[in-house]
Amino acid sequence: QVHLVESGGGLVQAGDSLRLSCAASGRPFSSYALGWFRQAPGKERNFVAAMSRGGGSTLYADSVKGRFTISRDNSKSTAYLQMNTLKPEDTAVYYCAAAEDRKGGVVLTATYEYDNWGQGTQVTVSS
Repeated sequence: QVHLVESGGGLVQAGDSLRLSCAASGRPFSSYALGWFRQAPGKERNFVAAMSRGGGSTLYADSVKGRFTISRDNSKSTAYLQMNTLKPEDTAVYYCAAAEDRKGGVVLTATYEYDNWGQGTQVTVSS
């Protein structure tokens, strides 16, 4: 089990950038596959980005590919989501998630594959 806390959200204008952080505590951070998801009002929680335990593999939703970058710093037990060229449709509550991976190399993109979630941070992009 790992406790996750997101931060870095806010209100920005279209074209701006934000960097979200996800601080972790509990189990060794290096043993977890990571994911970022977002949920807009009245909609389901959708996949945004994911990274394997060792950081060697990443996957992005088509809607954010080329604009968002997922990364991690195991020495700080922190995951990041760099968001560039933000668009109004990026407005949502953003959640980080972690799943213990004993094998390594997996990239998880479905909500049911994660059992550790942060409380979310609001990102609002105005036009």
